[in-house]
Amino acid sequence: MPNIVVGELNFPRVTELEAEIVERKGIGHPDSICDGIAEASSAALCRHYAERYGRVLHHNLDKALLVGGRTEAWFGGGEMSQPIVFHLVGRATVEVEGNNVPVEELYLESARGWLKRHLRQLDPDKHVRFEAGLRPGSADLVELFLRSDQAPLANDTSFGVGYAPLTDTEKLVREMERFLNSDQFKARHPEVGEDIKVMGLRRGYEITLTVAAAFIAKYVGSLDDYLDKKAAVREAAIAFARELTDKEVKVHLNLADEEEKGSVYITLTGTSAEAGDDGQVGRGNRVNGLITPFRPMSLEAAAGKNPISHIGKLYNITAIQVAEQVVAQMDEVEEAYCYLLSQIGKPITEPLICNLKLRARSLPPAITDQASRIAAEHLRQLPELWRELMTGHITVF
Repeated sequence: MPNIVVGELNFPRVTELEAEIVERKGIGHPDSICDGIAEASSAALCRHYAERYGRVLHHNLDKALLVGGRTEAWFGGGEMSQPIVFHLVGRATVEVEGNNVPVEELYLESARGWLKRHLRQLDPDKHVRFEAGLRPGSADLVELFLRSDQAPLANDTSFGVGYAPLTDTEKLVREMERFLNSDQFKARHPEVGEDIKVMGLRRGYEITLTVAAAFIAKYVGSLDDYLDKKAAVREAAIAFARELTDKEVKVHLNLADEEEKGSVYITLTGTSAEAGDDGQVGRGNRVNGLITPFRPMSLEAAAGKNPISHIGKLYNITAIQVAEQVVAQMDEVEEAYCYLLSQIGKPITEPLICNLKLRARSLPPAITDQASRIAAEHLRQLPELWRELMTGHITVF
């Protein structure tokens, strides 16, 4: 494929820099809630279209806003006086062959189901009011979506980026949030809610993790009980970190607590969304689950976008997959970056450029050709990527 260009990666490794910053917003963070509901709603709509009409039809449900509620929490319990308000705005095919598509109903069912699966103490029927602004797409973009004999046509001129492998800091930040939000950890520490943010700083060979974790009030009986449980959670986090890296790791937990005044991070529902912390699609993690200011990133909000032709979703996923496979299968390559650029109206399988940057001792034709073949195969398979997204096998935040 002539548009695949392979070159040398000649800027310093992130691991060689004196400092590195990495962030992850956990599954219960207001921004992640927006991503999760938008993506779940798109997946449900995809399944409905595919089952009823034999193909996924035009839609983009990628604009969501969470308006935080108003809640008072105290040791042992709490009360919500104003609910969380969740708005989903987007475009969808609302009528097919004279039949109405239950777009809003699918959104409401998906949103409630997602919240029930991911936030144990939040009752979507009691704590959340759902709003929808879901309307048909513009005629030109709908026509573009339908105009394809083979590969779908790109809905936009946009780009995606990906890299591999992750650094120790990136792995630690991502896995720390997953550990603290795992079923196994919650069984031992039910007092820890799902709204967890992990900020990692590496300076030389030392990593500092600053963790904000919403505690659940009904599992905390007093200030002393909170402090004891907070200390236990911190020790568990340190022990987990030692399993992942041989670097020195420091963990700070809930630094905003003012213990002398009894002002600590406890919540009714396990998320700061209950008390004025708002959220929005695309403000959180990138497609690889991280926010990485020392790496190239796309600002596209992948969650909720249609998985057929929306470059902001497809190219970011594919760029990561290409970079990961190149590093995994090619011993000569230590690090890979992939940059993909589309042109609106052109087949998604034919980017304007697929630029691979490889870190290797040398780049003879055998290496560049193999890397090109890997990229070409991923591009060839792009029209089938929607199936994995529809089933949730690929995550986008």
